[in-house]
Amino acid sequence: MTGSTDEILAGEQQHFDLAFDAREASRQRLTGAANAAGGPSKVAAIVGKAGKEAAAKLGDPESPVAFGKIDRGGEEYYIGTHSILDGEQDPLVINWQAPLAAAYYEASVADPMGVSVRRAFRTDGNEVLDFEDIVFAELAERVGNLTGQEQWGVNDTLLRDLDKGRTGEMDDIVQTIHAAQYALIRRPMSGLLVIQGGPGTGKTAVALHRVSWLLYNEPGLDASDVLVIGPNPTFTRYIRKVLPSLGDANVQHSSLRELGPVRSNGRVESAELAELKGDARMAKVLVTALRQRVRLAERAPSLQIGGNTGPVFDRSEIDEMVERFLDRSTYNVGRTAFRNHLAAQARERAKRAEISAQAIEQAVDRVWPPLTPQSFLREFFASRDRLLAAAGDDFTASEVTLLSRAPSTRLSEEKWSDADVALLDEAEYLIQGSARAYRHVVVDEAQDLSPMQMRSVSRRAPSGSLTVVGDLAQGTGAWARESWDEVVAQLATDAGSEVVELDLGYRVPRQIYEFAAQLLPYAAPRLTPPTVVREGPADPDLIEHDPWYLSQTGVEHAQEHAGKGRFVGIVCPEELREEVEDELRNNDVAFGDVSRGDLTSSINVMTPQESKGLEFDAVVVIHPELIAQAPHGHRLLYIAMTRTTRHLSVVHSGSPLGLPSISTDSVAVTTIDATAPPQEPASPSDELLGQALPEPVTLEGQSTPVPGLMHVQTEVLAEDDFAQQMARQAARKVTTDLRRILAPDLWPVVVSMIAEEMSAATARTDD
Repeated sequence: MTGSTDEILAGEQQHFDLAFDAREASRQRLTGAANAAGGPSKVAAIVGKAGKEAAAKLGDPESPVAFGKIDRGGEEYYIGTHSILDGEQDPLVINWQAPLAAAYYEASVADPMGVSVRRAFRTDGNEVLDFEDIVFAELAERVGNLTGQEQWGVNDTLLRDLDKGRTGEMDDIVQTIHAAQYALIRRPMSGLLVIQGGPGTGKTAVALHRVSWLLYNEPGLDASDVLVIGPNPTFTRYIRKVLPSLGDANVQHSSLRELGPVRSNGRVESAELAELKGDARMAKVLVTALRQRVRLAERAPSLQIGGNTGPVFDRSEIDEMVERFLDRSTYNVGRTAFRNHLAAQARERAKRAEISAQAIEQAVDRVWPPLTPQSFLREFFASRDRLLAAAGDDFTASEVTLLSRAPSTRLSEEKWSDADVALLDEAEYLIQGSARAYRHVVVDEAQDLSPMQMRSVSRRAPSGSLTVVGDLAQGTGAWARESWDEVVAQLATDAGSEVVELDLGYRVPRQIYEFAAQLLPYAAPRLTPPTVVREGPADPDLIEHDPWYLSQTGVEHAQEHAGKGRFVGIVCPEELREEVEDELRNNDVAFGDVSRGDLTSSINVMTPQESKGLEFDAVVVIHPELIAQAPHGHRLLYIAMTRTTRHLSVVHSGSPLGLPSISTDSVAVTTIDATAPPQEPASPSDELLGQALPEPVTLEGQSTPVPGLMHVQTEVLAEDDFAQQMARQAARKVTTDLRRILAPDLWPVVVSMIAEEMSAATARTDD
């Protein structure tokens, strides 16, 4: 590894070219395996398929053959995403998952593991542009003067990678894994591993790379044996590229919205109802409700089979049969056993008379009706009598009323909410049996899992082998929690469990994280912020504007970021979404709507909840004050502001943090006292929404300002919160439309004229 820089680069390029030729020769042999196999066409097809799958594991032909190299005892080993052998089957590049490659990630000044030099390459395709060496002997000599980055194993290669533009898909991080992450990736497969990590700690990437490492090192583990569960389909699409890029293309992906017999399809419900449906009590009530479906109609004294001349069974006989088979493993297993027994008894009583299978089936249906998860749940929610009978003393009357809903005209038209999916999954388990089991399951953004969703997850991981990742400070759902205790209690098995924390943040820039971290005493006072080691290109851009111009201003800044080639996320409260999207359309700006699963490479619109787990070059947060007013509002704002790897713009009308007592200046993370109880923020008021606004214009005898001037009202929350919010939204729409057809300098004049007219109208009314 000695010589001038140019000589070293030339030597490394020679090895890269040699490995590239070997890799592509292997690819050609594998893709042509079907022709080489000969023999029957079926055999050739099987060989051809296997060859193509093996060729795919070699990676993209445009990708570099290696990203690093270690010198260990005079032997040089190149480390890459995939193994590459020469014609003699000697290694030219070692797979990053191989035991020999561990030293590349784990060598440190405290324990070099026999490595004298670790080299990281910077490449363009397979061209070697530059390299960075870590010489451990030199580090040992100046151990007292090491920077934080050197101590933690974060090097310039990693930081350069983060300065690259983001896209609509997550990339692998093989070349930038640091030692703490690698230690988690190599954890044994057995048991439950919970990874707590703040924004930018790379917890999602660690979980995915752990899957790839297990597939390489765990005997007999196939990609189809692994399931990765995300919070929603958009997130699933965002991470779907990572494992195939590592050669693991057949790992199964799903989202919580799809983890059942049908996916959620648009039913909107209150947070109170979603919380109730996620309660563990629902498991018991579904069992009771299903058992209560098995009975002879109350007014029927007996069951007759095959018409007026067929055999008859009185109620006590049917009740005895039901009791005998009701406790079978599933509803359908019990139904089959009941049918067989009833058929045998009926034919014995009928003696020589013919009893058709159809007659038997019709009789069974009257006692033990055929059900699907969808039909069962639809009918259960539609019947208050069934709800009351199943609820017993476990549910209050108001909770039963909350669960009750009118059914759709047809089952195929029924709308299902996100919370319904876990109930449908539970019903499918009770009716038909367990869901598909996997040898290892990954759950991302797990901090919001409800007890019912955790039951769905655990059914798919009966061995207890799971990787669960999340951040308690980003819990915003009905089941947001302060610790991982409940998750461990419900998902852990005899295989054991472990909760670990990634405390090194490097994806979110320091300036931006320190700004957002001012919310932590309000959002998650018990959590210790991660140590952030990466400088960003700029401080947060705080743009204060009149409240009725926020959407327009936010869109302008998003366009400015996009014009510089950045992958942009606009994060706004749900109340402003339509206004923001209209502003984009009126400016002929194409955008992705994350609520529908869209994620373009330019501008994307989302709520804070929808932004979870996503990552952008630039994020524009619009109206943080309104975001902060929502349930878990400070957590939502914390999430929104930490979705960026480079730039943050906050468009506000008062406090950019939604906290009037907090300074807008950056505050070092280490100054936050996470143990001190936070002061309650003031109620939303003039301080939150801007002090410089004029008084709303109202007509005498009216409590609501005149439409068109509603934007100047600052007292948002009064006794009739909902009515005022709806009026505010309607007025915002009016003022937005009016503003679009007026020149900016005319707007104040028009406002003044309307105010004068309203005053005159009031005077005329008095007369």
